[in-house]
This record gives sequence, C-alpha cells and structure tokens, in this order.
Amino acid sequence: MNIFAAILLIMDKLKKRWGIESSFQLIIILIVFSITGSAAVYIAKPFLGWIGLERGNFPETWWSGWVYWTLRILLIFPFYQILLVLFGWLFGQFKFFWNFEKKMLDRIGLGFLFK
Repeated sequence: MNIFAAILLIMDKLKKRWGIESSFQLIIILIVFSITGSAAVYIAKPFLGWIGLERGNFPETWWSGWVYWTLRILLIFPFYQILLVLFGWLFGQFKFFWNFEKKMLDRIGLGFLFK
C-alpha cells in the first residue's frame, strides 16, 4: 500500500466516524483543528503571563516542570474550546464543531453545561 492509498483510507475512516459526506468538508475540518490549536496557544500566552504563569516563576526542582505544564494546558483548554467553535463558524462548519464540542465536554464530565 502506498502513502496515497493510506491517506485515502484514513480520510474514509474519519468521514465515516464523523458522519461527513465530502472530502472537502473533511479537509476544512482538519484545517480548523490545526488553526485552533496554534491560535489557542498564541492568544492564551498574554493571559498566562498576566496571571504569572511563566516557567521562570517555578523553582528548579524535578516536579516544577510537571506542575507548570499541567497548569498551562489546563488554562489553555478553555481558550481552545471557544476558538474551536468560533473558527468552525468562520469556516462554515458550526454545526459539526458545536456537536463535537458537546460530545467532548460530555465525555470529560462537563456535559451538564449544555443541558
């Protein structure tokens, strides 16, 4: 199997799993995911600096890196969720990302926010 056939197989599996009909829609959705990840980190950076979450503020111990990165990811998470729906709307895929968001928050125990 060559690389092109493998990519087509993966795309078909994603389309089936997400209930998508066209490859174009799948490509748009993948673009939204990629833009959202970068934008969430970029937009959250000033906020994290404002609240003092910078690597230099943590002592040089073996556990401080774990604490820093755990807090950073937990604080970037809400930015990502909001931007995912926003970029989904901008790219004409609001319905898909709204349903995706509800399902993801339900799986992590925050589904009560939408009931």
